[in-house]
Amino acid sequence: MSRLLGVCSLVALLCACSGGYLPYASRSLDPMAIDSLVSGASQANGVPPGLVRAVLMAESAGNPSAISVAGAQGLMQLMPGTSAGCGIANPFDPTQNVECGTGYLHSLLRRYHNNVTLAVAAYNAGPGAVDRYHGVPPYPETRAYVARVLNAYHNY
Repeated sequence: MSRLLGVCSLVALLCACSGGYLPYASRSLDPMAIDSLVSGASQANGVPPGLVRAVLMAESAGNPSAISVAGAQGLMQLMPGTSAGCGIANPFDPTQNVECGTGYLHSLLRRYHNNVTLAVAAYNAGPGAVDRYHGVPPYPETRAYVARVLNAYHNY
């Protein structure tokens, strides 16, 4: 019984520390919650909401607990360095994650003179790869990612 109380106390502490959000809980957000997050972040960062939503869904399918094998975290699959650059305390917090990811996407759009294809490729493969290849890198994963995101963006 005392072990169960210890687990319950830990869960309560984690929820209290993260504003009610428990990291690593496997669940996707409902579409209205995603729309709300996307709307706020896109407006604050000047990025089309359809593009933010397309990247978010390609990255995590709406699961704020998503972690990639490379270590990317949360809805927008932020690498720890990107999260640190944004100064976010919890990369699994949906609001912080989408704000940071959208800000990063905005910086890529500016870097590539609003060329959405190059910005999306850089979001996936990194700007160094896009610059090195003077366009979308020849990586099959990146090419498939760009096609998937652009298709979703044009359909939102």
